[in-house]
Amino acid sequence: MRVLLIEDDGELARLIEKGLSERGMRVTRARDAREGLSCMTTGEHDAVVLDVMLPGGDGFALCAEARRRQVHTPVLMLTARSAVEDRVRGLDAGADDYLAKPFAFPELVARLRALARRPPGLVDDVCTFADLEVNLRTHRVRRAGRAIRLTSMEWRLLEFFVRNAGTVVDRGVITAYVWDDNHDPLSNMLEVLVSRLRRKLDDGFEPRLIETIRGAGYRFGP
Repeated sequence: MRVLLIEDDGELARLIEKGLSERGMRVTRARDAREGLSCMTTGEHDAVVLDVMLPGGDGFALCAEARRRQVHTPVLMLTARSAVEDRVRGLDAGADDYLAKPFAFPELVARLRALARRPPGLVDDVCTFADLEVNLRTHRVRRAGRAIRLTSMEWRLLEFFVRNAGTVVDRGVITAYVWDDNHDPLSNMLEVLVSRLRRKLDDGFEPRLIETIRGAGYRFGP
């Protein structure tokens, strides 16, 4: 997996590079906004880790400009800003995920792997699976023309499934994404949440979209 790290903090960048490299990932580092945009537009990467506060600009503007230039590489924004409005601003700029500092390194790895497994070409705001329509920007969900209301946790799970459609995803990776590692690994929270989402998306509809892969995890898609 090839990761572009756009981070000006030398100590943090070294820790991230070391940790990702130990997990078999190849890391390219950019130290400011200008270098970061150049690497995003000219290099080939499976995911980008993008800091918000950068010399020569900010991550929001950089991400928005990269998207304007038709760069569709998944972007994980990494920043000390954790306010909801900052998360929304990052996603509106075109980021795919958002992780606030300080963070648990296994979560960073899990989120990067989840982003890299996203099906190629899943870049539109509106994604369709059979008669299910999911708007990733407005969070509106419809099936067979009927609006479906989701809780924030149900939406987060559905968003993860959509971004990993067609792929068997491990329970641990899903749980780390949905709960930001704030969970008891022995609990059945994920099973309960999947069951709730199934009732809203699959009950009364065909084909069923959420499949349990015994011993492996879940797969989403018709």
